[in-house]
Amino acid sequence: MGAIEWQIASVKKIRQETPRVKSFTLDLPSFVSHKAGQHYDIRLTAADGYRAQRSYSIASAPEMMGEIDITVDRIPDGEVSTYLHDVLVEGDLIEVRGPIGGYFVWEAALGGPLLLVGGGSGIVPLMSMLRHRFAAGSQADCRLLASWRTIEDIIYSGELDNFNQSGSGFQAFQTLTRAQPQDWKGYARRVDTQMLAEVAGPLGKQVKVFICGPTAFVEAAADSLAEAGTPVAQIKTERFGPTGN
Repeated sequence: MGAIEWQIASVKKIRQETPRVKSFTLDLPSFVSHKAGQHYDIRLTAADGYRAQRSYSIASAPEMMGEIDITVDRIPDGEVSTYLHDVLVEGDLIEVRGPIGGYFVWEAALGGPLLLVGGGSGIVPLMSMLRHRFAAGSQADCRLLASWRTIEDIIYSGELDNFNQSGSGFQAFQTLTRAQPQDWKGYARRVDTQMLAEVAGPLGKQVKVFICGPTAFVEAAADSLAEAGTPVAQIKTERFGPTGN
């Protein structure tokens, strides 16, 4: 397989997900269907030739043809994320390359049960998996545990609620670590061993696990699940650092 070539995508749509998170729909002239969990590289080139490049997980399902969605958390000192948030408008052109990655991926044909654990914007590749699961008509048992700072930080809130009410073997569990509204019915602390046991327990020991988020979050969750008896070979992780966006 040859090298993946850069191409010029056009920005079809921009959606504000939260005060600091936006989703971008990119129209691709050379479209290749991705696997849920893969990512694209985005490259910016200044007039003086300086280049900045970052990788962003695909949020859309593989069934979405001709275009992809990426969801970007605005990092205050991030070269690429600040440009995407503050400068990019619908109709603009941007240089992209992908899809990339073959380890942190799930296909409906692999079945379940499935446990998805996301911290903050780490939910993005997991959302691609969820959207793929529903688009493919999969009935695999699936649970999502998502950790957020506050209720204002929840990405894809309405869509997750719809998935939760679908009656197709999916359940979403969420925790708010910093502040909770009075009517909050989810967890109200950092993800810990007890929380993971409560969410993952009904899925059994053969569960396929995907964890994505900040490095410390991912390592703690993976270690807890392994110590509880989940085979390490069934735990796949994707980490990002504070300057990864």
